[in-house]
Amino acid sequence: MNLKELSAHLGLSPTTVSRALNGYPEVSETTRARVEKAAQALGYSPNARAQGLATGRARAIGHILPVSHQHEMVNPIFGDFVQGAAALYARHGYEVVISLVEDIKEEAAYRAIKARGNVDGIIVHGPRMADARIGLLQELNMPFVVHGRASDIHTPYSWLDTNNHRAFRRATDFLLDLGHRRIGLVNGLEFMDFAHRRRAGFEEALLARGLAPDPALMRSGEMTENYGFASADAMLSGAAPPTAFLVSSMIAAIGVRRAIQDRGLTMGRDVSVITHDDDLNYLRNGIDVPIFTASRSSVRQAGRLAAEMLMKLIEDRGLPPQTHLLEAELIIGSSTGPAPL
Repeated sequence: MNLKELSAHLGLSPTTVSRALNGYPEVSETTRARVEKAAQALGYSPNARAQGLATGRARAIGHILPVSHQHEMVNPIFGDFVQGAAALYARHGYEVVISLVEDIKEEAAYRAIKARGNVDGIIVHGPRMADARIGLLQELNMPFVVHGRASDIHTPYSWLDTNNHRAFRRATDFLLDLGHRRIGLVNGLEFMDFAHRRRAGFEEALLARGLAPDPALMRSGEMTENYGFASADAMLSGAAPPTAFLVSSMIAAIGVRRAIQDRGLTMGRDVSVITHDDDLNYLRNGIDVPIFTASRSSVRQAGRLAAEMLMKLIEDRGLPPQTHLLEAELIIGSSTGPAPL
């Protein structure tokens, strides 16, 4: 179906239908909703290039991923995030532009994108504690939303984040309530903001129970399966091994489970494990009963909500910065139990 056929079906002029689909303010919300509903029902997809010529927009959203020897953003979490955002982009006639850039060349990449004008807005991934990209995008006057936050940036900016501090405080309290007193933390790289907040929540829960955080039971690194295995193996080899682990990702938690099993121990009985980010499309946490107890926050939902925020910022450049803090659920699985006597 083309624009002319959709217009005839609705009994509206092609100009009105085009303006409704492109978000022009002079079109009433009733008409806009009617046009969008018919377009979706009849399978009409506006041509992004034609829309761009008509509106002066690129009709594209940029996702720039830093490629680094220190941390890797191309993982199942990013895939789920984009999956959540892509449906909304498509509904609004936007395409996705994904660029992989060496982290030392990020500034040049952002400036080049602004100069080319090939995207209307950007989602910033993997914010660091003091993330220079935020100030740069503000300088470039480019609409953007940060997936996460940057603790050391104090100027207002748009972000969507999970309450990592509360999630890890709650998970640690859960293990403490089960009687665990030696809990190993297998965290992400702590110059990344999410990992910094998770460690703070973990330590706060310990201190509230009169327990001093033990550096020997804390690790920070790239969240791979091998990292999870090596971290847990080293801690379990100590003179006073942990009876439980709190892990920052499902992938690393699988490595922790391998280290436990290699010692002939049973996860959930001999050693408990809680992980984060278990709600991933390509890495399911069991089928009927969760394998891991987990602090769960849907990455797909985060992608959809961040896309909604960015669409609003693109449509109305006068909007103030938008923020959205998601809370994680605690899902009880078979990987946790009382501390062994």
